[in-house]
Amino acid sequence: MSAHVPRGILRALLVVGFLLVWEAATRLLDIPSFILPRPTAVGFALYNGFASTLYFEHLGVTLAETLAGFFFGTLLALLLGTGIALSRRVEYFLYPFIVMFQSMPKVAIAPLIVIWFGLGMASKVAQAAFTAFFPLMVNTIAGLRSADEDRVALMRSLSATEVQIFTMLRLPSALPFIMAGLEIAMVLSLIGAIVAEFVGAQKGLGLLILTMTSSMDVAGQFSVLLVLSVLGLLLNSAIVLLRRKVLFWDRSQRQDTETTVKGSVL
Repeated sequence: MSAHVPRGILRALLVVGFLLVWEAATRLLDIPSFILPRPTAVGFALYNGFASTLYFEHLGVTLAETLAGFFFGTLLALLLGTGIALSRRVEYFLYPFIVMFQSMPKVAIAPLIVIWFGLGMASKVAQAAFTAFFPLMVNTIAGLRSADEDRVALMRSLSATEVQIFTMLRLPSALPFIMAGLEIAMVLSLIGAIVAEFVGAQKGLGLLILTMTSSMDVAGQFSVLLVLSVLGLLLNSAIVLLRRKVLFWDRSQRQDTETTVKGSVL
């Protein structure tokens, strides 16, 4: 029998210890609640928000905006990334414009997107897609071009078509890059949706934070930030699970899985 403490329990103890230190520090130092609220006050605000269904309503809107923006941004990134990686002509005409847009601060363009698409969900989806687009596109290009050219030449010498080379060689080589890009794109789509809600929105967790800011409800702000953190963690975990399912043949994924299993046994 191993005497090691399971990692899950260690994580829980670390969180509990952090909250206890936070609570004790705010009480001993008498820190005002409008500067740093106590964890108990944040927990109370979190309970009231969900008990009144207020958080559920705004959470559903933000989640829908994030997932829709992630879908459209991912679709466009995969299409353009594939076209640029496989066609020098497409790269010559489109890549300079893409680099120009990539260097543009995503926060700076949020007011324009709200003006163009309005205060409804469309502007939030557009901002989320725009924010998530570039990392995945860059990873797609790098992944498709990472295929061994000697293997490409070998397949061509065996009369393989470009479609066969793409599906049997280039795409499998690019999948680790694409899945890494998807992890980044999912988190950035959530950030993009919140940024757009800050600029102008009718519903959403970003609007809820602005409302609480105007009323100096700092504990409520912390509770919404906690909801956003958990939401981002869950969305990222979903992509990680998908990555392990898709890249079951990849040695690094098997090593990660074995490490996780060993950690849960210890």
